[in-house]
Amino acid sequence: MEGPALLQVWVLAAVALGGSWATLPDHHVLPDHRVSSETGAVFVHELEQELFQEAFFDGHEDDDVAAPITFHAHLRDHPDLPRWLRYIQRDPHQPGYLYGCPTATEVGTHTIEVLAYNRHTYGTASQRLIITITPAPDGEPPYQGEFLVGNRNVEELLPAAVQETFLQVTAGVWERDDLRVINITSALDRGGRVPLPIEGRKEGVYVKVGSWGTFSPCLVSAASPQSRFRCSLGQQPLASCYDTFAPRFAIHWCNLTLLQVWPSPTAPGPVWGSGVLEEEGNFQPPTEAPPQDLLPGYLVTLLVPLAVAALLCLLLGHLMCCRREGVAKRDLATSDIQLVHHTTIHGDTEELRHMAGSRDVPRPLSTLPMFNVRTGQRINPMPGSSDGARVPLLSQ
Repeated sequence: MEGPALLQVWVLAAVALGGSWATLPDHHVLPDHRVSSETGAVFVHELEQELFQEAFFDGHEDDDVAAPITFHAHLRDHPDLPRWLRYIQRDPHQPGYLYGCPTATEVGTHTIEVLAYNRHTYGTASQRLIITITPAPDGEPPYQGEFLVGNRNVEELLPAAVQETFLQVTAGVWERDDLRVINITSALDRGGRVPLPIEGRKEGVYVKVGSWGTFSPCLVSAASPQSRFRCSLGQQPLASCYDTFAPRFAIHWCNLTLLQVWPSPTAPGPVWGSGVLEEEGNFQPPTEAPPQDLLPGYLVTLLVPLAVAALLCLLLGHLMCCRREGVAKRDLATSDIQLVHHTTIHGDTEELRHMAGSRDVPRPLSTLPMFNVRTGQRINPMPGSSDGARVPLLSQ
């Protein structure tokens, strides 16, 4: 009976495992997406949920509500994103953003692997994002101003339309038309505190704007030492112009930072060849090493330690043998009274030692047997089991 029952259990397990394999979600691979960006400018790529929703849709679902999707992005063959790139997705029903500011060290091609998870069916879809970073033809803007927007989260300033609106209101304060957004950073990444879960509380965003023209008097007065002093007292800084940011963007003017960045000269790097030898140019490795005279090195290595050791031995022997005073010299330097006193003590000590070694002292009476002179009775001075103190020495 045990054999058929065990076979039945195996059959049921195989059927259940086959059914679970049949219900595993499929993995969809989307075509590669190529984007490009320049150094010294903000890079923003939106991970659209509609694109991945189409990959998850299979025609058998009658669900009209879009499933929530969670994105995960990492550099190819690496567990994390490159240091210049960040990822944000506030909610599974909202799109994700890859953003950052590439510098001259990031020039080249970066392959980012994006994996999307369907939170309803647990299906997955992947896409490779190939980012090409090229150096800016005009270089990095030398005049840069960083503003802290207190009433926005970072994903609210990443769309291109919002960035364009921010540049328009910035132009009213900067008085320049060649502005561009260099970088966008969340205040949480700069050491800011997480806001309380209260409606209207935002984390804050640092927006860096660059220009090839000088700063306006309004920005200079807002970043002046007088304004910094007023900020330390809890007051608003000085402003000589109208705040065009309000009410759409609440700027914390006490956190305004103005920078002047000048291009630093870079040393020319090594020139790499093609790696192919010229015609009729065969590589000839060296077969023989040039002769070298190793005797001086050998003598220095061997004789110098021996000479130092011999010198130390001579110095130690001179100190131990040639610098001794001797008994005669010591006696001459000692007074006669001290010598007589020392000789007397030494002689008395030797005499006592001699007397102690040759003396013949009789045994103490306490170790001799007790006896009675009249009767001749003897008793052992060391009592045994009976009490010797009770034994009479004299006859009654």
